[in-house]
Amino acid sequence: MKKIVIEGGAKLQGSINISGSKNSSLPILAATLLIDEKIILNNVPNVKDILTMVSLLETLGKKIKIKNNTLEITSTNKPSYFAKYELVKTMRAGILVIGPLLAKFNMAKVSLPGGCAIGARPVDIHLDFLSKIGYENKVVKGYVVSKKKFSKNKISFFFKKISVGATETAILSSCLSSKEVKLINIAIEPEVIDLINFLNRSGTNIKFIAKRSLIIKGVKNLRGLKYQIMPDRIEAGTYMVASAITNSPLILKNISVVHLKNIINIFKKIGLNIKILSDRSLKVLPGRLKSIRIKTVPYPGFPTDMQAQLMSLLIFAKGISEIKEDIFENRFLHVLELQRMGAKIEIKNNKAKIIGIDYLSGAQVMATDLRASVCLVLAGLVAHGKTEINRIYHLERGYENLVKKLKNCGAKIKIINVR
Repeated sequence: MKKIVIEGGAKLQGSINISGSKNSSLPILAATLLIDEKIILNNVPNVKDILTMVSLLETLGKKIKIKNNTLEITSTNKPSYFAKYELVKTMRAGILVIGPLLAKFNMAKVSLPGGCAIGARPVDIHLDFLSKIGYENKVVKGYVVSKKKFSKNKISFFFKKISVGATETAILSSCLSSKEVKLINIAIEPEVIDLINFLNRSGTNIKFIAKRSLIIKGVKNLRGLKYQIMPDRIEAGTYMVASAITNSPLILKNISVVHLKNIINIFKKIGLNIKILSDRSLKVLPGRLKSIRIKTVPYPGFPTDMQAQLMSLLIFAKGISEIKEDIFENRFLHVLELQRMGAKIEIKNNKAKIIGIDYLSGAQVMATDLRASVCLVLAGLVAHGKTEINRIYHLERGYENLVKKLKNCGAKIKIINVR
């Protein structure tokens, strides 16, 4: 077991290089199951979720070499359509292999996914689509078992709820189809677009016909390629909060400013000064924080994955702020830990009311999920005294070298082993 210890109050300075996107890498890694030729992926973050997905792909017939942030992926002569619980239980992205497996074998057995305890994330929309295109799906002892039953010449599917994961499953399961597939009301997060770009580069024919609608014309085979994973916009947003909460200027490099516009706009509204240096870099110049009312919504709205980080910052905004969580119903678990540090936050249903205060006090706290973990790190950077964060394995799932990056900028932060 490990924990993070922070002595709050240190100013930050310098620059931080943002890693590749975890949430882009995972579906693209799943997509490699569709391709028999060699694939090279660059800018892949070295985090636990990626290593878990690599292990999963290796059990499904891939051979993967990792060197720094580059993955070389080739096929073996031992493919499989069985994704075991042991390799899917820790991350919800494990369900994404079901689409490629069905496309390749017309059958799949995939464990129901795990991940963070942020609320129900059922796979019903995934299965609704698979049923529509001709698969019989059963849940047997914690596994989704799917088999091909029929096919249609043309398929049109409307997503009853915008879902990133279900959109990715629909795309991945349709790439090798001989039928034309139309998807309506899809998620358009940058990570979904990155997956589409990867697949089109490999030979798929995916075209948008409206903002949230596209048509997929499948092909028989996809070709190998070299591909650069997009920067992690949530990591970039997290370090923007680190700059603001410590009242310290920081430069962020290896970003995509276009992908960050929705986050930047909100940060400007609460008083941050953000200077765009190029399309790949920016500088955060903190200002006086103002309260705000906001809700999390699908892209291009404010992302649920930035909700906890924003809350840690709004603790110090003058007045009363409100965050409405419209994506996951259980994503306020970090509030109890922030309250242990002195935050004044009230929860009613899916709304959090944050009453601005002047300071937090260091305390023993416990991480409940990935973004809650980093929210507590951000609070610890500015809290008076020592903050100890337990159960940091959540952080290791999604942030590459978080402690090292902050330490290099002047934070008094370290990881220690505990019994």
